[in-house]
Amino acid sequence: MAQTLRARALLLDMDGTLVDSTAVVERLWLQWAEPHGLDPRRVLEVVHGRQGHQSMAILLPERDHAINLAENDEMLARESGDVAGVVEIPGAAAFLAALRGLRHSIVTSANVPLMTARMRAAGLAVPADHVTAEDVTASKPDPQGFLLGAQRLGVAPADAIAFEDSAAGIAAARAAGMRVVGVGTASAAHSPDVVVPDLTSVEVAADGDDIVLAIR
Repeated sequence: MAQTLRARALLLDMDGTLVDSTAVVERLWLQWAEPHGLDPRRVLEVVHGRQGHQSMAILLPERDHAINLAENDEMLARESGDVAGVVEIPGAAAFLAALRGLRHSIVTSANVPLMTARMRAAGLAVPADHVTAEDVTASKPDPQGFLLGAQRLGVAPADAIAFEDSAAGIAAARAAGMRVVGVGTASAAHSPDVVVPDLTSVEVAADGDDIVLAIR
């Protein structure tokens, strides 16, 4: 039986929610971590959902943050140029097509070049509204990105639903006061309101200015 959710707007994470970029993210971050002698398992626990400089600060807490910012720029450039293995999360293209004309925005820790490269590699159109690394001063799990996304769409956070997959992203949406649909079975560990295996389990309809989601 389908569960029905209503919202005035949807705020969508990108990596792990619309596109599967796991292969390239983990490949490049493990390459970065190796010279530092970091535990690969710890690296992969930290990096998903966060801006790179914040991940570096967590993994190398004694290091000058100016170095993290410089290396983050380098990492973003490498990620933008390496889209091997980046594919859409099943159902993402149809999901975005169904949202055309309805209030929705991407809220991602990527910058604009990386967002654009990964969405294009996955064959997905970039929504007109998006919040990226350039727009915020604090990364997920800080709620700033989701709050800004809701503000730009002209809705209260409580009237928005976030789609997220990572611990940091779900925590950010929760802190913003939003309901959360967890994408991917692993998201259940972070206590979203609803979990779907992928976006083929979500049907979108409009009811006036509201978005009606049927979750199967």
